[in-house]
Amino acid sequence: MAAPPLLLRSTPVLRLRHRLFAGGRLHLHRRLFAGGLRPLCAAAAAANASTESASPREKASPEDKGSTVLLSTREQTKYHRWDDPDYRKWKDKEEEILRDIEPIVSLAKEILHSDRYLDGERLTAEDEKAVVEKLLMYHPHAEDKIGCGLYYIMVERHPQFRISRCLFVVRTDGAWIDFSYQKCIRAYIRSKYPSYAERFIREHFKRGSG
Repeated sequence: MAAPPLLLRSTPVLRLRHRLFAGGRLHLHRRLFAGGLRPLCAAAAAANASTESASPREKASPEDKGSTVLLSTREQTKYHRWDDPDYRKWKDKEEEILRDIEPIVSLAKEILHSDRYLDGERLTAEDEKAVVEKLLMYHPHAEDKIGCGLYYIMVERHPQFRISRCLFVVRTDGAWIDFSYQKCIRAYIRSKYPSYAERFIREHFKRGSG
């Protein structure tokens, strides 16, 4: 029985497609990989991985980007700390204490660490008055340091740690003894700012200083 006209007309086309596929699929496969293209499954996997690794901000919709502000952990902590009335009160008091002690601390450091005084030299009357009234009088053992009486204040090397210079009380009997200006400052802060002293000292004085 003769084939239907439609089937006869389609046969050459089917044969041509078969030859192209059978003879050219290997060539096509080589072209795909030789040209640096990846198979569809690999490309799809890479695209999926890229989508999954995108940051939350990149994947957010335009509405999300415009209406959401993301704070880092540090920013959130800072925001909440300054929003705390107790923390703001502490920072105000901290600043007050720093302003209070800064002049005498600067003077003590200049006396000890500059060339303003040589080793064994007595302080000027003005510097001595400031050191006695704003430092020595607050030392926890001021009476023991002064002993029989205060003659003058001088700068000298520490008897054991010769690299360090210290303030010394020279007594009326000729004896002399060192004292730590940092101990004086700490005692002053504890007496004037009892509610904030320990926190201030912990944050602003080196461990073991004085």
